[in-house]
Order: sequence, then C-alpha cells, then structure tokens
Amino acid sequence: MQNSDLASKSARFDHGLPANPFNPHAWIVGEPSIGDGVWIGAFTVIDGSGELTIGDGCDISAGAQIYSHSTVARCVSAGARPIERRPTFIGANVHIGANATVLMGATIGDHSIVGAGAVVREGTVAPPYSLLVGVPARVIPDAARRIGSVER
Repeated sequence: MQNSDLASKSARFDHGLPANPFNPHAWIVGEPSIGDGVWIGAFTVIDGSGELTIGDGCDISAGAQIYSHSTVARCVSAGARPIERRPTFIGANVHIGANATVLMGATIGDHSIVGAGAVVREGTVAPPYSLLVGVPARVIPDAARRIGSVER
C-alpha cells in the first residue's frame, strides 16, 4: 500500500488526529525522522517536537509512547521554566513493546528490545542488542543478541 493510500485511509477516521502514513490511530507530532520499513501500532504517541529519530525496520507496538519533550519543569515552576526538549534516538531494528514509554533524551541502540510496559528514563543510553525491561527500565546489554539468534 502506498503512503498516499494510507493517508486517505486515515482520513476516514474523524478522531481529530492528524493523518499519517503509518497508522490512522497513532498520534505523530512534530517532524520525527522515521526510517524505512517502520511499523507503528494503534494508539501510539510519537513526539518529534524536540527531535526524534527512529531507525529503519523498527516495530513500535500498540500503546507505546516515545517523547522528545517534557512539561514537568514548566508545571512545577508555575510556568517560570520552559518546556524542555531533548533529542531522542531509536536505532534500526528496535522492537518497542506494547505500552512501553521512552522519555526524552534516551538513546536505544540498534537491534534492541524495549519490553512491554517498560519506562525508559530520560537520558538512558542502551548499546546495540540491549534488552530494556521494568519500571524504570533496566538495561541488560547484549541480551537481545541471544534472543534474536537462530541456531542452524
């Protein structure tokens, strides 16, 4: 299906979300850089307002949220501080599980897995082939390599 076909399909849903070429029920804001072959599930939030890169071949499961901004400092300072924005980077071939949250400033290396429901804290750096699980997410280096290996 072509991107234009997906966008017109998305237009059939009048739920107030801007049309996008990935999923009519995903909310994509700002101008994230999204690689080829990326799959984005329904009810996701993809926030590119503070610079977001998603590499080729990623799967972002339903309900996942990826942020490049935070309003916490603005809220707790009664508006005296601005909305914070930091680049967030998701490498190639990363799987982000259902209802996982990746906060601003995180870097997740290629071929990594973010487990369902995990919360990846601001500024987390996960090397390639990491497994990130829990709340807050623990980084288990090289675990995804073992999960993805195929015995011949």
